[in-house]
Amino acid sequence: MSEARQAARISFQEELDGLELALRLEGELVLRSLRGAVEAVCTQDDELADEVIAFDDDIDGQYAVVAQGIELLLARQTPVASDLRLVLALLHDNLHLERMGDLCVTIAKLTKLSHELSPDESMLDGFKEMGERAEQMIRVAMRALQERDRIAAESLLELDELIDRANRRVVNRLLEIGHDIEMREWGLRMILVSRCLERIGDHAVDVGEQTAYLVTGEFREFTDASH
Repeated sequence: MSEARQAARISFQEELDGLELALRLEGELVLRSLRGAVEAVCTQDDELADEVIAFDDDIDGQYAVVAQGIELLLARQTPVASDLRLVLALLHDNLHLERMGDLCVTIAKLTKLSHELSPDESMLDGFKEMGERAEQMIRVAMRALQERDRIAAESLLELDELIDRANRRVVNRLLEIGHDIEMREWGLRMILVSRCLERIGDHAVDVGEQTAYLVTGEFREFTDASH
């Protein structure tokens, strides 16, 4: 390999490494937003909810850094094979993380809308569990990407089932308290919170699917939507 080509290759690899680092930072920002959103809804903390909403600008800013980095890399380079798979995986993962941040904002806004209503403690316990599960899934997804660990990526499917079960318990609890008109109004808003947490788990699974694609070169969904 000529010195020029070798230098270009080193530069390209440095750009890729920088993009991965930027994506990991975005993941940390999302984790911070998720913890804040869950804490806000469980304590009915309006001020914390406002902080989560404002903090989304930081996530959007990091999303733009990654997106623009990918655009510039593709404009200057012509990645092939595994390099191209990595770029495409980062492109998709960037979008999934940004959407997780948006879901945290939705949780915060629903918290503010429900501030004057009386909460149900068992549903709040369900949110705490779902928040912990979602945080675990994001960490597993990001670590699997960093380590190119297909097995860890596929383990997200089992973790996602735990969130889905908690979501079903929240729905069942809403049906139990539905006769109470005041509690019903709070519960109907909180069912959307539960759905947001469940969707964050789904996005983590999507990140895992991209890692499996990166490792194997073949994209497949971990679950069959028809089932």
